[in-house]
Amino acid sequence: MRKEIGLTLTFLIFALVPVTVQYKPIIFMHGIIGSPSEAEFLISTLNKVHPGTQITAVNAFNKVKSFSPLWEQVNNITKIVQPIMNSNPDGVHLICFSQGGLICRGLLSVLEHNVDTFIALSSPLAGQYGDTDYLKDFFPHYLKETIYKFFYTKNGQKWSVANYWRDPHHTDLYHQFSSYLYKLDSGQNSNYRNNFLRLKKLVLIGGPDDGVITPWQSSHFGFYDENEKIKEMRNQEYFLNDTFGLKELDGRGAIDTYVIPGVEHVYWYRNTTVFNKYIEPYLT
Repeated sequence: MRKEIGLTLTFLIFALVPVTVQYKPIIFMHGIIGSPSEAEFLISTLNKVHPGTQITAVNAFNKVKSFSPLWEQVNNITKIVQPIMNSNPDGVHLICFSQGGLICRGLLSVLEHNVDTFIALSSPLAGQYGDTDYLKDFFPHYLKETIYKFFYTKNGQKWSVANYWRDPHHTDLYHQFSSYLYKLDSGQNSNYRNNFLRLKKLVLIGGPDDGVITPWQSSHFGFYDENEKIKEMRNQEYFLNDTFGLKELDGRGAIDTYVIPGVEHVYWYRNTTVFNKYIEPYLT
């Protein structure tokens, strides 16, 4: 009888003690022409639903400085995120928007990281090929069909956009001059693959009404063929040859892909439905 009472009291004591949930820290990387302010909605919302979460919005290469070469950005941002990873041995999450997703791909390739989940939010992961407002504003004398003449040069590669410009009609030049994206995709550096495979979960988010990422399927590692027809991720050479680990991740069941209509590019990081249904469930 005394034993039963003791067990009951113990249960009641534990039931009355509030359980503190520890959420993994989050690192947010803004997009092109962006800044840490793009994380304001995320921070505000997480303070309500996951109070106490440590969130770092990378404060580097903001606004026009986001046009700096991507390797320069990766090398400098490494110095910001590495201490966060080191001080959180249970892992961190990455939420990376637009061009920021490509920066995070670089981080995942060069660092022996402890990233649990990488959420790529409408990012041109497979490259970009389209006449967007960004292109027209900064390169008004070029169209998508002709800008390769500048982008695929030594001087052209000094612009971040050129580092992932993937003209499907000039693949040889892309392979020759792309100083960033092709280097990540090609498998030339085995360390990139080994580091990328440290990732536990890859979440790919994008949709047909984005209006900036072109083709929008690039957010899911799909891209144009030479006829500008879409080749899905599993038909891409880098997947078939598993040059950087994408196929292995897929085989683990570690890739979740979401096609979300009705969201324009600048609203992905501040859309309540996108957060509630496709981001928040991964932030454990």
